[in-house]
Amino acid sequence: MMFTKIIVVFDKEVDVQDLSQVLWRLGNNVDPKRDVVFSEGPVDALDHAAPLAGYGSKMGIDATRKWPEEGFTRPWPRVIDMDPEIKRKVDELWPRLGLT
Repeated sequence: MMFTKIIVVFDKEVDVQDLSQVLWRLGNNVDPKRDVVFSEGPVDALDHAAPLAGYGSKMGIDATRKWPEEGFTRPWPRVIDMDPEIKRKVDELWPRLGLT
């Protein structure tokens, strides 16, 4: 982990190669006070952002759905998927509006 500066954990159904899914989960599943952890320790010697050579900080972000077993008591909303036909209609509308 010495070479890892930031690690983000997602639920298994999230395609981490899809930037829109990643950003959507980051924006919707993360409470900064609860879900972001900072630690200090060894870092890559080439990390120019570290305050000392070879020593700096790391950040962990929990972007997963929260469970009652974790102490989260509110109901977690289901993921809303847009109907494929509606997506198709919207995609066809973009060029006419000059938004492509």
